[in-house]
Amino acid sequence: MNILSIVWDWNPTLVNLGDLDIRWYGLMWAIGILAAERICAFMFKREGFPTRTLESAFIWVVLGTFVGARVGHCIFYEPEVYLPEPWRIITDIRDGGMASHGATLGIFLGLWFFTRGNHLPFIWGLDRIAIVAPLSGAVIRLGNLFNSEIVGYPTDSAFGFKFVYHDARRAWYEFGGNVPQEVIDMIPARHPAQLYEALCYMLTFGVLLWLYCSKDLGRRRPGLLFGGAMIGIFLTRFFIEFLKERQVDFEMGMALDMGQLLSIPFIILGVVMIARSFMRPEVADINAVMQHTVDEYKREDKKRGKKK
Repeated sequence: MNILSIVWDWNPTLVNLGDLDIRWYGLMWAIGILAAERICAFMFKREGFPTRTLESAFIWVVLGTFVGARVGHCIFYEPEVYLPEPWRIITDIRDGGMASHGATLGIFLGLWFFTRGNHLPFIWGLDRIAIVAPLSGAVIRLGNLFNSEIVGYPTDSAFGFKFVYHDARRAWYEFGGNVPQEVIDMIPARHPAQLYEALCYMLTFGVLLWLYCSKDLGRRRPGLLFGGAMIGIFLTRFFIEFLKERQVDFEMGMALDMGQLLSIPFIILGVVMIARSFMRPEVADINAVMQHTVDEYKREDKKRGKKK
């Protein structure tokens, strides 16, 4: 008996403007990016970097996130559709399809361009973005919850969600969202996998932020924060995938789905990065390591000020 089941009949559309639908999912993406930007602003200010450094990082990382997420979905989950007609990656973007593994690779690439252009160590950028990545991931998973997508398998436990929009979509449109109770009674309670992931990602974010702020452990051991993020995010993804419905047909019958197979390399990378961070000597004077870069930015800003 699902005595604690929640009837989830949330309308995925936030605002309807004629042919344009503004969805909760899009709003969650915006909130996730804004929250990440605010945390990064705190870190950059704490380490003495000027505002323009954050602006450059923001552009590169956001661009990498969106492009990587979209291209990753098309290649990993629907190659038979998009590889013969690659222009549909752009033209069919309103049909949806974003992959977190592709977003991660896109972030890596965007971050590489940012650190290269700003004369910063790549691992420094990876450690900083690692803190905010699980926070953004948690907010985006809430967007999946509002969309009633990436749902879990039916559960016999006391707790579960009845995803009305997912399991009774025809009735949803027929009755304008007011689905009769007799229809709701027939909908199975499912694992809210999106909520499970969001909670685990928030826990990962809290631990990483604590490592960064508490005695500067995360800063004194380059690679520790990045490795922790890879394990926290993708180990969570690996195990919760066992509770999720398969997203695409070719995953049926597979022992591990595509999300799990793609998570394994990131988990291994995380373990390697943490091991290397403890095998190497601690950075004794953190400020001295980056001070030359900060001073260079300040000199450039002064020159720009004089020219104006």
